[in-house]
Amino acid sequence: MDRIEDVLEKALEKVDNDRYKLSCFVFSRVKELGNGATPLVNMDVTRYKLTDIALKEIAEGKIFLDRIDNVE
Repeated sequence: MDRIEDVLEKALEKVDNDRYKLSCFVFSRVKELGNGATPLVNMDVTRYKLTDIALKEIAEGKIFLDRIDNVE
């Protein structure tokens, strides 16, 4: 896996460097992953934290803001 700093930088670029938007995006995806969604990147959910997986998915452009449902 890439260094988390590099992944975070790439993920921030995907949301126009808006940290608030990224945190909401990550939270929504972590919620989905926690409810059993399949990761879109090749990372073991038993080895990596869900936040790391969500950040990697965002950084690689596997998911987009319009794909995430509203957080309840």
